[in-house]
Amino acid sequence: MPSPTDKLIARKEGSIGWIIFNNPDRLNAVSLDMWEAVPIVLEEFEADPEIRTIVLTGAGDRAFVAGADISQFEETRSSPERIQHYEDVSTFAFNRIAAAKRPTIAMVDGYCIGGGLGIALSCDMRIASEGSTFGIPAAKLGLAYGHEGTKRLVDTVGPSYAKEIFFTARRFTHEEAMGMGLINRVTTKEALAEYVQSYCSMISENAPLTVMTAKTVVDESCITPSNFDEDKCNALINECFASEDYAEGRTAFMEKRKPVFKGK
Repeated sequence: MPSPTDKLIARKEGSIGWIIFNNPDRLNAVSLDMWEAVPIVLEEFEADPEIRTIVLTGAGDRAFVAGADISQFEETRSSPERIQHYEDVSTFAFNRIAAAKRPTIAMVDGYCIGGGLGIALSCDMRIASEGSTFGIPAAKLGLAYGHEGTKRLVDTVGPSYAKEIFFTARRFTHEEAMGMGLINRVTTKEALAEYVQSYCSMISENAPLTVMTAKTVVDESCITPSNFDEDKCNALINECFASEDYAEGRTAFMEKRKPVFKGK
């Protein structure tokens, strides 16, 4: 699949859509053109009914994403107007990942720092290799983290761990990240890709409408109660019960066979 920049690779493999941050010389630090490309690639993936899961990862074997590409800041953040434009583009990319209509997995191998951790937190799940490290060094740089990104961190690890991550600005090991719930699973570096692909296969075999509904209802549950869209959630739930996939699931259960879901 085409991507607007060669620094962001978009690839389809079976039912998996791969988004690969491709800036290995800078530990896959994200440049402005990469931020701009993320929503475009997601739109392409979501328009393809064969794609059931989306995996975000980094090129090479040293980093997932080690933050924003600071080498561009002189150009892209040299005035209040450019700073605001950069913030708008990057925030839109984070939010677009979080709002993806397919389940998203961050496959983390190596450094997952700053904006890289923000990308991983925007995904539904995070699977990491042993030796990966995580952190938000904002306090070392004198910058502030936005509300939406902060809320995703708090929703994932809770307020106490979120404060520890921000206050210390240090790097956390994969063991520490696992202990605080920052990542879902850990595997060896050699087994990471196969492990993630097996997870994608498990998800892909399930009813797409049910998976999408679960994703939406869980996400809505993390919103403040006054903004919870109950009608939206109930409509999706009713759609599942009225679907061909629900009938197929019941029939396959009775016939003791694996169901064949079509997302209808």
